[in-house]
Order: sequence, then structure tokens, then C-alpha cells
Amino acid sequence: MPLCWGICSAGKISHDFIVALKTLPADHKIVAIASSKLERAQEYARLHGICRAYGSYEELAKDPEVDVIYVGSLNTQHLGQTTLFLRAKKNVLCEKPMGMNAHEVREMIRTARENDVFLMEGFWTRFFPVSEQIRNTLCQKSLGNLKVLRAQMAVRMDDIPRLIEKKLGGGVILDLGGYCIQFASMVFGPEMPQSIVASGLLNKTGVDETVSIILNYSANRQAVLNTTMMIDLPGEATIGGTEGIIKIPDNMNSPTVMFLKGNRWEWPLPPSPEHLYFKHNIGFRYQIEHVRECLENGLKESPIMPLEESERIVCIMDEARKQVGVVYEQDHNM
Repeated sequence: MPLCWGICSAGKISHDFIVALKTLPADHKIVAIASSKLERAQEYARLHGICRAYGSYEELAKDPEVDVIYVGSLNTQHLGQTTLFLRAKKNVLCEKPMGMNAHEVREMIRTARENDVFLMEGFWTRFFPVSEQIRNTLCQKSLGNLKVLRAQMAVRMDDIPRLIEKKLGGGVILDLGGYCIQFASMVFGPEMPQSIVASGLLNKTGVDETVSIILNYSANRQAVLNTTMMIDLPGEATIGGTEGIIKIPDNMNSPTVMFLKGNRWEWPLPPSPEHLYFKHNIGFRYQIEHVRECLENGLKESPIMPLEESERIVCIMDEARKQVGVVYEQDHNM
């Protein structure tokens, strides 16, 4: 029996997710899509051959054929939609950032556990072969004692409303910055940093457009993270140990190439059969397949992207935002 997916939201990211899912074997099937606008859901259903389109998320939650729902909506909508589906006993893959703050993430985790269903934050980076190779290398202690990590995400997006408007959950920390923070957490975790120092610049709506974060961990390990939505720069990342380094030359959020002690490793992405809005998004297929494997094994959370780590990442984000001076309406509910 294939895993039956429902899609929450008919935006660009959901389009790319659907395209990636359709490249996988018959183990996966999209059976329904929902949007706040029925005509938008119907448009996507026609485009992608999805049999049912809903004009409300409550209808999607009640669909008896749906096994798992991908939430690809705006950051500010994740809490309400995700908890709706969890309470309906649906498994959920929620796009990152899972919540606007730690309070929201904890509420989603609590709801998932109360209803005994699967929940995972959609940090797709974790499931690329490069990320798997990095984890294996670190487990083998091939770099010796880890000392430093550098990560940079810089993509010009200062004209996109969801990124520049506070009411839409904008800001670079919650978007590009999350990739850098999860990378540091994967390499130096599982633990909170001993100190967090953040400095940044805000736009006229009061959200962060450029931010630098320094995370100091135990055993004198340091991560330096830089992110901006004002210019394009290579998405580089470096892990340095006493016996070697790992270098990702670009696209650290969706890596296909890495250098390990000077040797080049590459895992090319398959070609996309359809138009994609965002580069490398065919790589969603790794994350999608991981969710299927988790559900087949009866897991309620991912061992690679566990809920405890989602909580740790959002706590780092909260502290960085606090130091930079970004406060959302949702923060008043904490």
C-alpha cells in the first residue's frame, strides 16, 4: 500500500514538494490538497493529477484516506494547521521553521505526543547524501577533535513579502538562518550552546535582514554563522577538526558536493521532470522517503531530525532574535 499524502497550502514550496514526490516510486501517492481558496487547490489538483481539492484545512484533516500531511504554508500558520491535523490523528511533516518561537514548537510536540502521531520539522538538508556522509565521517572521528564551524547563507530576497513583512513571519533568522543553525546543531549537538551572541540589522518593518551569530559549545568548539537576504553569496560551510576539514563550497542548505580532506565527493540530483520554483528542490525526495521509512517502522519522530532538536534549534533562534531586537506578535503569547 502506498503512503497517502495530503498537501496543506497551494504555494510555490508545495508545488516543488509535489514535483519531487512524483519522482519517487509508487510507495507514495498524493490524494488530496487544501488551500484557503478552493480555486487555488483545484488549480493545483488539475496541474498535478490530485484527485481531491479542498477549500478548507478542516476538510483535509477529515479525509480518511490521508496518512500524512505536508504543511507548506506561511510560518505564522504552522501552529494552527499542524495542531489541527495532529488532533485529527494525522501524521505531519511541517516545513521549517516549525513554529514562530519555542512556545509554538513545544505546543506542536505536546499535541503530537498526546495524539500518538508522527511529527517532523522539514529541514530537508538533513536527508541529502552529503549530510549523511558528514554524520558518518563525524561518527568515525575522522576529523579528530572538532574545533570550528563556519556556515553562510546569503540569497537576495528583499522583495518577497513573506520575508520582509513582520506580520507574515518574515526575517532572515527564521528562513536562511535556520539552515546554518541546524547545521551547527547537527555537527556539535546534541546540546545547547554554552553561549549565543547575535548581531544584526533590521529593515523598516522591524524584521532582521542581515545577522551574524556566534555559538560557543563545550570543549572549546565554536560555530560562526552569517546570513543575509540582501545579496547573493556562495552558501559555504566548513567543519574544522584537529585532523582535517570538511568543506561544502555552495548550497549548504541543499548540498550535492563536499570536500573531505581535499578529496571531492559528489551526489548529483536527478533532473526535475517539471518546472521548479527553487533550485535543488527535487532534493525534497530524500526527506519524503525518510518520512515513509519512519512511518513504516512505527516511529513517532525522526531519529535524524528529532523533536528535541527542533526545540533546541528554535530556542537558539529565539535568543538570536531577542539580541537583534525582533519581536513577533506570537512572542506575546509565550
